[in-house]
Amino acid sequence: MADRTLREKAMAHHDAARADVLVAGAGPVGLSAAAELRRRGITCRIVDRLSARLPYAKAVGIQPRTLELWDRMGLVQAVLDVAVPMRGQLVYENGVEKARIELALPPEVPYGFAALPQYETERILEEYLNRFGTAIERETELVSFTQDATGVTSLLRTPRGEEEVRTPFLVGCDGAHSAVRKGLGLTFEGGALPDEYMLADVEVDWDMPYGYGVRSEHRGPDGAVDDLLVCIPLPGEHRYRVSMRVPPELSASGHPGGAEVGHGLEGGRAPGLTHVQDVLDRLSPRPTTASSLRWSSVFRISHRLVNRYGMGRVFVAGDAAHIHPPTGAQGMNTGIQDAWNLAWKLALAVEGVADPQLPASYDAERRPVGEEVVGRTVRHAAEGVHADRGDPMTVMLREAQLLVGYPDSPLVQPAEPDAGPGPRPGDRAPDCGGLRAAIATYPLRLFDVLRGREHTLVLHGPGPDVPDLAHVTAVVHELAPDRVNICAVLADTDAGRAAPFPVYRDSEGEFARAYGVGETPAAFVVRPDGYLGARLCPPSGPGLGSYLSRVFAP
Repeated sequence: MADRTLREKAMAHHDAARADVLVAGAGPVGLSAAAELRRRGITCRIVDRLSARLPYAKAVGIQPRTLELWDRMGLVQAVLDVAVPMRGQLVYENGVEKARIELALPPEVPYGFAALPQYETERILEEYLNRFGTAIERETELVSFTQDATGVTSLLRTPRGEEEVRTPFLVGCDGAHSAVRKGLGLTFEGGALPDEYMLADVEVDWDMPYGYGVRSEHRGPDGAVDDLLVCIPLPGEHRYRVSMRVPPELSASGHPGGAEVGHGLEGGRAPGLTHVQDVLDRLSPRPTTASSLRWSSVFRISHRLVNRYGMGRVFVAGDAAHIHPPTGAQGMNTGIQDAWNLAWKLALAVEGVADPQLPASYDAERRPVGEEVVGRTVRHAAEGVHADRGDPMTVMLREAQLLVGYPDSPLVQPAEPDAGPGPRPGDRAPDCGGLRAAIATYPLRLFDVLRGREHTLVLHGPGPDVPDLAHVTAVVHELAPDRVNICAVLADTDAGRAAPFPVYRDSEGEFARAYGVGETPAAFVVRPDGYLGARLCPPSGPGLGSYLSRVFAP
């Protein structure tokens, strides 16, 4: 199978003296990029200027789509063991409950919404990365870099002095003040929201339902929100991350250096329990007392988007590429998905098997996603997610990041005009259950079959035997040998002929419904990041070849 040596390659290729990719920044985005590169056998170094992980619950929301990606990596169980389920949100206006939002998704979606402090997310990702023999290089900062046609030369400031590093690629996951973005000369257009906020990690003694967030706002006579409290549950009894507007005594307008405030947490103006309690006294839907303050900070919110996600052999991801309000927990999750999109492409490029334009498709696919997220979160910061118009399930799927897709990507094979219902090229490949294998006595989900895989060609047939698609599978062996897994999902539950690849029975018809297939053969190419690269109804050798030639070198 194409994925059979990922782990072996990762361990065998590790060499601390060299690297294929340098990752600047060891937050969730940088760790995700490094972890996925190492899982694919690509050597990398990951550096961070901080001496240790920060114990702050900054980004806390984990979206279902992110959990799906972690499932593909094989680390999702570590997250599920410690995260808190996010079951919904209670919305109050002037002390009256206005909405109860249930975070319910269709049954075919394998994961729900979750909350976890950012430092725990970083711990899990770091421990996963360590399995491949790679550790974060702390107190190490990227100072500058230059690039040419064959690689990137980076200057690092380390505890031992300056070090020059040569790598084929550089990935900047170094935050809103990114040195990589500035080194590329990219623009970062946008603005700042006028309000300042404070965050605190506290315990409150109310009896609000478990797993529900709280948004309580006060509106003045003009209908505008003039006071706000948002509480997100965290692991631990009655523990929440609360955010609220700052009182005048903590405002930057009266604080030295206020003109320098940009985006994110600030030092020197930490709110105390009394500040938190004052807001709870005004806005809490039930009388409550705050205690056990773990940390707090004042922060400002900007909304900015980089004009390009990369140039040549240097790329930016996460906050280095897009910053926006934290409403809906979109930022960290969007950044993690940036990292995933880029990592599998760089892995193929490093191995010398990628089409030369493959890394450039990262900007084409991810920048439109960042643009949509920035615009939506700015709107939600003013009105709340509950104010979104449209079909409620569509709104929920969008917040879960399950509607992110790349229909206009230069990579995906355009859909056949008469392809029928079901997902189109560029869409997320949906999960389904009820798959039966010849030996296992329990049903599998499609995501079980795809876990840890490279590209996968999924053939579908309406009968008990695999359709005669030798003209299609031959294209795989010709254009991408050992790079594409092949499996078949058959509608008939009776045993058929043996096949040279795994065969699964669609015992409940879930695959047929999810993928919109019927009585004729079909084929789907699922990319390493779980998106459809091609939908071939009927299967076509030239159609498959067209997709593979967009990804792999001749």
